[in-house]
Amino acid sequence: MRRVSQKVSGLFLQRVLKWLSRAALAAFCEQLQIGTFSLTLGHHQREEDKMTCLLALLLFCAGCCALGQVDYFQQDYEDANLEEFDLDIAPHRIPRQVKNALIKETRPRIQELSVNSTIISRYAFTTVRCVMFNRHAAAGEGVFRFPVPAGALVSNFTMIIAGRVYQSRVRPKERRKVKRPDGKARDKESGDSRSKSEAGVFQMAASIPGGKRAVFLLTYEELLRRRLGRYEHVIGLRPLQLVSRLRVDVTVADRSAIDALEVLPLRRDVGATRTPAETRPPVAAAVKRDENVCKITFAPNIVQQAKISTNGILGDFVIHYDVQRDLGVGDVRVRNGHFVHYFAPKDLPAMPKNVVFVIDTSASMLGTKMRQTKEALFAILRELRTVDRFNFVTFSNKIKVWRPDGLVPVTPLNIRDAKKFIYTLTPTGGADIDGALRSGSALLRDRLSGPPGVSLVLFLTDGRPTVGESRSAAVLENARSAAPDKVCVFAVGIGDDADYKLLERLSLENCGAMRRIREEADAGAALRGFYREIGTPLLSDIRIDYMRDSVDRVTRRLFTNYFNGSEMVVAGELSDRSAESLRVRVTADGHDKTVVLETDVPLRREESETEKRLKANRAAGDFVERAWAFLTVKEELRSRLRSRSSGEREEHVRRATDLALAYHFLTPLTDMLLDNPEVSGALANEVPDDEGEGLLRGEAEREPDRTLSNIRGQVEGKKSITISKTSADGDPHFVVDFPLSKTAVCFDINGEPGHVLRLVSDHKFSGVTVNGKLVGGPPPPGGRKRLRTYFGSIAVVADRPRRAYVEVTPAKVILDGSDRLVLPCHSTASVTSGALSVSVAGGSNVTVSVGGDVRFVVLLHRYKNPAPHQRDHLGFYVQDGEGLSPDCHGLLGQFLHEEVSVAEGDPEENPPSALLKVRGRSVPAVRKTRRIYGGSRSVDCWFAGSNGAKLVEGRYEDYVAPHMFDTGEGPHGSNAV
Repeated sequence: MRRVSQKVSGLFLQRVLKWLSRAALAAFCEQLQIGTFSLTLGHHQREEDKMTCLLALLLFCAGCCALGQVDYFQQDYEDANLEEFDLDIAPHRIPRQVKNALIKETRPRIQELSVNSTIISRYAFTTVRCVMFNRHAAAGEGVFRFPVPAGALVSNFTMIIAGRVYQSRVRPKERRKVKRPDGKARDKESGDSRSKSEAGVFQMAASIPGGKRAVFLLTYEELLRRRLGRYEHVIGLRPLQLVSRLRVDVTVADRSAIDALEVLPLRRDVGATRTPAETRPPVAAAVKRDENVCKITFAPNIVQQAKISTNGILGDFVIHYDVQRDLGVGDVRVRNGHFVHYFAPKDLPAMPKNVVFVIDTSASMLGTKMRQTKEALFAILRELRTVDRFNFVTFSNKIKVWRPDGLVPVTPLNIRDAKKFIYTLTPTGGADIDGALRSGSALLRDRLSGPPGVSLVLFLTDGRPTVGESRSAAVLENARSAAPDKVCVFAVGIGDDADYKLLERLSLENCGAMRRIREEADAGAALRGFYREIGTPLLSDIRIDYMRDSVDRVTRRLFTNYFNGSEMVVAGELSDRSAESLRVRVTADGHDKTVVLETDVPLRREESETEKRLKANRAAGDFVERAWAFLTVKEELRSRLRSRSSGEREEHVRRATDLALAYHFLTPLTDMLLDNPEVSGALANEVPDDEGEGLLRGEAEREPDRTLSNIRGQVEGKKSITISKTSADGDPHFVVDFPLSKTAVCFDINGEPGHVLRLVSDHKFSGVTVNGKLVGGPPPPGGRKRLRTYFGSIAVVADRPRRAYVEVTPAKVILDGSDRLVLPCHSTASVTSGALSVSVAGGSNVTVSVGGDVRFVVLLHRYKNPAPHQRDHLGFYVQDGEGLSPDCHGLLGQFLHEEVSVAEGDPEENPPSALLKVRGRSVPAVRKTRRIYGGSRSVDCWFAGSNGAKLVEGRYEDYVAPHMFDTGEGPHGSNAV
């Protein structure tokens, strides 16, 4: 009975102390701001506050010590989601409502959000990695959302949930029959549009088991467009919560020198004006500049994020830059049988322009829209040049033409009268879009026979046809008939109610462009910016030609106008990859003369310079080809919209679909599917970009196993694997096992950090190449060697059936085949894509298989608490080389189908020596012992010194590749025949 009484008393005391510790924790948090662990005991604090704070700390510590409440505190710490905070940040105060929101959150939360963009010669690869953790016992739905730029194409999406990989695949969009009003059936691509508020947002939801993590990987690509003399790269950061680890890394690399690089403040509203204090780069942004490569990072901690926004909507991270360019035909980039040609001439006199502003004054423009439009038109009037001519057409139920007699010159009197006309505009009634377009085009028709100039219609509306002709097809046909070939229509849509499909086709069919202004944006600022892009024409009727029979599958080469600060881009395939040069000719009409530019582009030198400048960038191997595919898909989609016949339309659909499937692009003609039946959501949504084509949603559908993607992920436990002794590991130490001779030979390579060594080269036969990049490190204490080198990354390139590669680093594995996938090395997963298979044993090793008879193993050497001389590095082992040809080469490859004979010397000699016979060469060697498999085993071998002199064919320099993905053309760097 006494023991029971003591137990009850102990439980009562425990509850009392637990209550005290809770109260103490609350007071402690209130005084010390536990959300950031920031002490507030400064000299300015009142004495009674200090005493309260210290008493709270004492009570809390006493309670924890009395009850051993470390576990209890850890639980409260987790319940408050404080593990999401970065404890290494400087002391700051977190708003209380932010902490309350974190405590109440029950859904899986984002632990990490990282965005990595690599921009190579204006072509951008962007990879988003989002890690979510479900800290609850029950499964919960994790929703991944990320804004994708309107002009980009998604090229991959992957999920890793509880160690299992769910890889996306692209398939043609299914078509379904829909009934027209006349009763006839027509084809329509499957997939419904999301609400317009969701436009441009990639969204996917997945069930995350309790206590597990999910990794979402998104990749999209885009060709940056030059506007107003600069390229703009935008990354939307709207995780809708504060994120403990948030980081953006952008690398800008170009053959030409990078100029005018600028990191803008976070942009919350497109087109909004900023105060002088808001023109500085965001806090936590850093820039490292070089002539041809610039690296920008943005890594705000959780306190810095809270100062920007407590709801996790940080805004757009925006980078502007330009490149230096020479006079002439422009820049040409050549790689792997493809080329991309950038043409942006400068220092040309501006051409006169004839411009008609067609402005919507219907009732829906009432209020802010009309006020901002008027302000924009006042600013545009100030920017008109004296050589220009202009007029205004407004439309609602009726059409009003400011000067019915035609265009007027830019004079102070005319500008004054135009401002009066704009000031008196009053929104009312419906919208006669058809009549307005015909009236605007009629004003320009008479100017076409006059002096040289560029004729433009700037058309602005926030709605759709409601008065007069309301059928879109008829409106488009009337606009084509009214506007001659050289009259270009630039359409601007405001808000969610504009008919963007109509505006898109209107601009496409009339040599213009379309711009969307979102409902919440500053319409006036956006309109002024759009006008500035087209306000200074420099050339018209531009034609870019290449020597006959030298190129194939070339994108658009005829351009109606060239505006100052923009750029024309042409891409194609080279008919003869061995050609020495490419003849380029550009003709155009200028202000007062015809411009003719012509030159021969040295193809070999251009490709060599591109590789030299960009060899450090992973995407350098295929950016030209992908830029060509990206441009071609975009143009086929535009041509599809312009098609006049069903046969012509179907041909454009076929070509666009084939390219999208080949390059894994999500387009309006393709769906992106996952092999996970528990996934739901939209991969993208229908939203027209500046030229009309947008991203259509792809459904993650439930499918039987027989139709799943051939890319699979599966959970694999760590298991021991048997690998051969033939390897390159450590400093690096090379070991070659000759099983028939029952002996092993070893040698060292004393390379330089940054050198890429060719380990296996068999691309001419089996299509396999393996390269390893060296990183440097100091010698251990007491070591005699001045510098040590290790393999920091290993690349396995397979050229068949199509080019693909696997790159392994100590932290991650990149598989780029028919799809692109990034796997962390600390997780366990297995993935197959075509001929390449990758199996990651978390934190231990990576097995790479090519086909069924070539297998390599990469050991991961990572240190938890590295000494100053230790570097994370890799070991490379050949597990199965049966599929490699007898002509295989490389530092290891040349021995895989060879044998060695050993003529040992004096047995009394110390160390023992021998003469090796390898590949017809005699090589002196001494006996040594080498540790392999990360030091877990030793192997006795005959050591050949001096960088493997006489043992390997040629010299060390013959095995240094220009970059990680090079397949080699040198005498010993390849097996060329």
